[in-house]
Amino acid sequence: MRSGIGWDSHRLEAGRPFVLGGVTIAHETGPVGHSDADVLTHAVIDGLLGAAGLGDIGTHFPDTDPAFAGADSLALLREAVRLVADAGFVATYADTTVVLERPKLGAHRAAMAAGLTEALGAPVNVKASTGEGIGFVGREEGVAALAVVTVETR
Repeated sequence: MRSGIGWDSHRLEAGRPFVLGGVTIAHETGPVGHSDADVLTHAVIDGLLGAAGLGDIGTHFPDTDPAFAGADSLALLREAVRLVADAGFVATYADTTVVLERPKLGAHRAAMAAGLTEALGAPVNVKASTGEGIGFVGREEGVAALAVVTVETR
């Protein structure tokens, strides 16, 4: 059994879609990024790849590659699952935390967990926290996510 830690953050900008865990949430701002900027899914991908010793999301899905412009992050997670399986591992669990001031995620957490669980092939727990008014998250300039993913050898 091995574990990996994933972390991602993106700045927020008006008029952008706000995608978290594959769920689009109505909000006046959204994260900016090369793909769909889904920080939660990106953190899960990094945790998964890290647990398998396969580097990070930028190694496999670089933001310099036009093929990943606007990419669906759940599709990238499914591809990471395939890479991890090819390396002899299978995910068993992921625990995640999204850190942001707004929007509140309570009404969306079950849908995020369900989509991530399906893509990862293992249970995913989704939690949320705030920045308590401190730092880039607290000033509502950005959103961050952390994931711890556990894998086992197949």
